[in-house]
Amino acid sequence: MTALVTGGGGFLGGAIARLLRQRGRTVRSFTRTAYPWLDELGVEQTLGDLSDPPSVERAVVGVDVVFHVAARAGVWGRYADYFATNVTGTENILAACRKHGVQKLVYTSTPSVVHTGVDLEGVDESIPYPKHFDAAYPETKALAEKAVLAANGPDLATVALRPHLIWGPGDPHLIPRLLARAREGKLRRIGSRAVKVDVTYIDNAADAHLLAAEKLAPGSPVSGKTYFISNGEPVELWGFIDRILAEAGLPPITRTVSAWKARLAGRVLEWVYRGLRLPGEPSMTRFVANQMSTSHWYNISAARRDLGYEPRVSIDEGMRRLGEKLRGG
Repeated sequence: MTALVTGGGGFLGGAIARLLRQRGRTVRSFTRTAYPWLDELGVEQTLGDLSDPPSVERAVVGVDVVFHVAARAGVWGRYADYFATNVTGTENILAACRKHGVQKLVYTSTPSVVHTGVDLEGVDESIPYPKHFDAAYPETKALAEKAVLAANGPDLATVALRPHLIWGPGDPHLIPRLLARAREGKLRRIGSRAVKVDVTYIDNAADAHLLAAEKLAPGSPVSGKTYFISNGEPVELWGFIDRILAEAGLPPITRTVSAWKARLAGRVLEWVYRGLRLPGEPSMTRFVANQMSTSHWYNISAARRDLGYEPRVSIDEGMRRLGEKLRGG
């Protein structure tokens, strides 16, 4: 099997590429820039942009399965930029798969495609998409997910995975951002409720993608479906963050801002940044305020049943591994 991993140089894409290579698979990565460690891993690298159809086609030719992981993530930025990567880029991947006879596509989605700003506790994949989104990222990921599922058919089998809050050693986004804000004294607890969220250790997220690829085939029970992926053990959000801070030798969060004030601040800051076209991103957005002040954890029984998915790295073990990395171990 030859596998293409879009975003193979990223956190999740890299974990999937490593796991594939450990299992003796031929792997090609599609990214905008080259990564020397992928060369060392024996991964073929193809460079290009998802929004450019010819470069996407070059990446897809000759592969058997595509893991479409690459995306524009974040909480701020121009809608057109998110659309170009997440929607147009996914449509280009689908078109290339059809043209070159690829039979399997595993798409990395996100649970934020169904988040409405209210508590979601133990919901399953039957929950509908919201009518309104607070940010370009979840909206464009929802559009891309719909396109992937609609493309499922006798010649191309597709499946969408929704891993929640992927974390672990090597995370270049979530954990460094938390630690930086904590060191600057800018980290605040949003709301006074003990909200619960799902998290997914990086190795478990990678496992789920390979399991989905193994089960996927035209007409198979998993084709055309979405699956929530997590560790299956919801955590109290701020307690989890405090554990990460403790592993880095930092004190717990002591200051709190009310959820309504955070939402109001997000709305005002978004208006100011858009109106004045300020560089960077606001310190608070409505999307972040809602994500950090509500419970959102999901029923993963469908992934367990259909994919044979079972988280093999617990949160406690993952935290131990993260601590070793943060302490230079």
